[in-house]
Amino acid sequence: MSTQNYTPVKNETVSIGDWIVSYILMGIPLVGFIMLIVWAFGSDAPQSKKNWARANLILMVIGFVIMIILYATIFAAAMSSGALDDLADSFR
Repeated sequence: MSTQNYTPVKNETVSIGDWIVSYILMGIPLVGFIMLIVWAFGSDAPQSKKNWARANLILMVIGFVIMIILYATIFAAAMSSGALDDLADSFR
């Protein structure tokens, strides 16, 4: 008979105060990102907070990819129109 390591899921209710503190921490630039990683992949957070943190991380990645695509498109359009050549000429 094999033994399996079973970790029980924490299905406790997250209080309104905990959610308010979570959103305040999310507003602090680097701290919020670190806390999202801790909540998403740590073992102490309730399951609802883990799912919320994972969803926020996924949305952050999607937003970052869209931002990179948008900036690359704008930069390519500026390069092809010669707008940056005029800017470079002003420094000479």
